[in-house]
Amino acid sequence: MNFWPPFWGAGIHIDHISKDFLEIDVSLKLKFWNKNYVGTHYGGSLYSMTDPFYMLMLINLLGKGYIVWDKGATIRFIKPGIGKVFAQFRLTEGQLSEFKTELESKNKIEPVLTVYIKDDEGQVIAEVDKVLYIKKKR
Repeated sequence: MNFWPPFWGAGIHIDHISKDFLEIDVSLKLKFWNKNYVGTHYGGSLYSMTDPFYMLMLINLLGKGYIVWDKGATIRFIKPGIGKVFAQFRLTEGQLSEFKTELESKNKIEPVLTVYIKDDEGQVIAEVDKVLYIKKKR
């Protein structure tokens, strides 16, 4: 995925994907092509580094019996991003069990999963709430 054009072009790098697909780490270095007018990380690049990962994780973790889509997102910029920034995506077996259990009684669910984009010092520079659409195939 590091050579997928939208990521490669923005400078987004996938640093780690766990074998069980419960963890993904992504980073983005500030370069001249992803700076905004005031010299900080372009907001679109910050959002792009969070775009597909929870969906991809859930597609792989839940399996072929489920439909998973990204439905929406909200990004809140906390402070300017400079230098290298990071996002960590984490899911637990407990969350997966909850989703499956909920889908036994509901047609679809739309969980909101939050990811924090942090700078080199661990300070949150942006929060992204991802709304997922999950449905069990009938």
